[in-house]
Amino acid sequence: MFKRTFVIVMDSVGIGAAPDAAAFKDVGTHTLRHTAESKGSIHLPTLESFGLGYLTEIPGIKPSATQAAYGRMQETSAGKDTMTGHWELMGLQIDVPFQTFTETGFPDDLIQTLEEKWGRKIIGNKAASGTEILKELGPAHVKTGHLIVYTSADSVLQIAAHEDVVPLEELYQACEIARALTLEGPYKLGRIIARPFIGSEEAGFTRTAHRHDYALKPFAKTTLDYLKEAGLSVLAFGKIADIYDGEGITKSRRQASNDEGMKHFTEALEEDFEGLAFLNLVDFDALYGHRRDPEGYHQALETFDAQLKTFMDQMREDDLLMVTADHGNDPTHIGTDHTREYVPLLIHSKAFTSSLNLGDLISFSSLGATISDIYGVPKTTHGTSFYSQIKTLIK
Repeated sequence: MFKRTFVIVMDSVGIGAAPDAAAFKDVGTHTLRHTAESKGSIHLPTLESFGLGYLTEIPGIKPSATQAAYGRMQETSAGKDTMTGHWELMGLQIDVPFQTFTETGFPDDLIQTLEEKWGRKIIGNKAASGTEILKELGPAHVKTGHLIVYTSADSVLQIAAHEDVVPLEELYQACEIARALTLEGPYKLGRIIARPFIGSEEAGFTRTAHRHDYALKPFAKTTLDYLKEAGLSVLAFGKIADIYDGEGITKSRRQASNDEGMKHFTEALEEDFEGLAFLNLVDFDALYGHRRDPEGYHQALETFDAQLKTFMDQMREDDLLMVTADHGNDPTHIGTDHTREYVPLLIHSKAFTSSLNLGDLISFSSLGATISDIYGVPKTTHGTSFYSQIKTLIK
């Protein structure tokens, strides 16, 4: 029925505190509503036409839907980080949260071992915004060649280096060494991330598109694996391939921003493939959520909505589009961490002749289960498919 399925993850665009938000100190959070309220209201006509206004009250968004199915999904895994959310979307349940070092930085013995193996000193070793730490430590790095190491609310060790000071090959090798040391035991981490940058203290430092994530491999097969094993395409955009450590991916393409991601994703509409195209738009999270910048978040959402209209207009009759998120990151909340929220599930096809409210779905894995049903491939053990419901929209 659907030859191509396009999934867009609006990284961190939550739509209200989840029932267990108190356990994560996230009571009252609502990424979308609070972002809209930061400027009085928000204009998202494309997402509105997908039924967003039926899911929650958002200033400027009316309850309206055209050729759409819509609902909310509740995360059931024990975490609110990027890998947990994405892995659950494709059918895995994470019962033990990934370890973080947000409050303390990494232990001295790990830092000393890394310095010995890298042959370079380390500066930083704290939780920080990726751009702010470049302002703070970029000049010292350029002067000394010491590597900047920092973390975040995720289970991640990030290594930043200027491309003219530390060659990319050396930076990637440093990441591989760190990955090997943090696969198991007391330092087990979800991801090691290379964060190369360019520029100068005077002109400012800018991160480049040469970012590379070294993630843990999923502990079991995901929906992506079953699609690939069936000979179907799995096209990954942005950090998707890295999040799954390449497992289940048939082709990947990097991007430097939301804008470039939507450009690449729209270009994929011209490709003749059968299967899944999977995009993460990280700017919402990295540039605005963690930095607690609701006005920047607001503008990014309106820009994306306009780009989504262009994408939607070029879809074929047998294409299916799903727009969702992997967690929240309320830019008005305390701290800089992700927030435990419901995520939207907005589905559109030109083949739909009406609209449907899917209600609240337990587990992000409902999305992966539905994709498995669409293509007749084996399902993971988690998630309940809603494919039979959306089929009723096609006459």
